[in-house]
Amino acid sequence: MTRSDLVEELAARFGQLTHRDAEFAVKTLLDAMSDALVRGHRIELRGFGSFSINRRPPRMGRNPRSGESVAIPEKRVPHFKPGKALREAVDARTQELMTGSGPNS
Repeated sequence: MTRSDLVEELAARFGQLTHRDAEFAVKTLLDAMSDALVRGHRIELRGFGSFSINRRPPRMGRNPRSGESVAIPEKRVPHFKPGKALREAVDARTQELMTGSGPNS
């Protein structure tokens, strides 16, 4: 699902929202989440999951073309951990698809 798909879904579910309002709501939400992560905060959406920042320590890598060693500096990267409800929903849906017992079978 892309950002525009999310905007379309939001506008379709809530008829009182114009497409522009739905787009503004999605942009505001994503901007707020990005800002919180940049400031080092953790975001928890119960039933969905949590976003946090993980530290990747510095390490030595290799240039694949020349084979020489390259120092890779420390990084901070976003990390998503799905919540229990999301994990169970995805697992149940995957099981339905694998066994062919889903609603579309």
